[in-house]
Amino acid sequence: MLTHRFHQLPDNLKGAAFLMMAAFAFSLMSVIVKILGSQLHVTQILLIRQIGMIIIVAPAVLSDFPGVLKSSRPDLQIVRIIFALVAMLGGFSAVIHLPLADATAIFFAKSFFVTIFAVLILKETVGVYRWSAVFVGFLGVMLMLRPGGENFSIYGLAGVVGAAGAAAVMIILRILTRTDQPKTILSFQALGVGVIMLVPGIYYWQWPTVNEWILLGVLGLVSYFAQKGNIYAYKWGEASMLASLDYVRLLYATLFGYLVFDSFPSIGTWVGAGIIVAAAIFTVHRERKRKVVGPAVVDVEDG
Repeated sequence: MLTHRFHQLPDNLKGAAFLMMAAFAFSLMSVIVKILGSQLHVTQILLIRQIGMIIIVAPAVLSDFPGVLKSSRPDLQIVRIIFALVAMLGGFSAVIHLPLADATAIFFAKSFFVTIFAVLILKETVGVYRWSAVFVGFLGVMLMLRPGGENFSIYGLAGVVGAAGAAAVMIILRILTRTDQPKTILSFQALGVGVIMLVPGIYYWQWPTVNEWILLGVLGLVSYFAQKGNIYAYKWGEASMLASLDYVRLLYATLFGYLVFDSFPSIGTWVGAGIIVAAAIFTVHRERKRKVVGPAVVDVEDG
């Protein structure tokens, strides 16, 4: 009955429902990463997470091996793996060492990097309005980072670098999805990042406690459902509408930060985050008008 009623809803409403669930799952993932990061090294967390992702994609890999790993652009697949690694290491490090709301808001700077990389790599033409949104958005990022001030943290910079890595991945995906199958792209990432993380993950290995193993297992499941929810959201809803709604993650992050870690954003964080969100939504609006944003850009380098 519920399934029948759900399918009767407008497509955008169905997409929005899945996005709300995905945003909640991504925020919960950040909470788990932050808890684990107080005891385990970020590379170990990422290694175990990737092992879980490899297990998830194993059926697709084995059912079509070695064809699933045949790519028309293996060079771009490798570059994508590197940028995905940058995105996850930077994003995870920011989540572990910064308040959740701060790390979440900073990571939304990827919208501005997408515009910059679209010009540099895809040779897109960007008008004065979108460049103005990029400039204003980075002012918001600087307000949150406060470079030169006593509250400046290198982990805020790590979050910005992670956002840039995620944006680069999205741009590369726009090229790869023209020729490669989604399962090939996902398989390359899961295997590639996992292999690269073997050395640092083992070097910094600290045997997890029972509770940490449970959290690591939950992390894998939550990450999987977050990504699936995101995919289904973009299957049903319009990308421009969903990209604007995705900022609900900031509300979830603020709530989780307060309830779990007893931290609440400062006035400066609220102002900076508001500027970032407003500028990013404007950027999405301009991209929608230019027919740049599309369902192909639905990847997961922030989780």
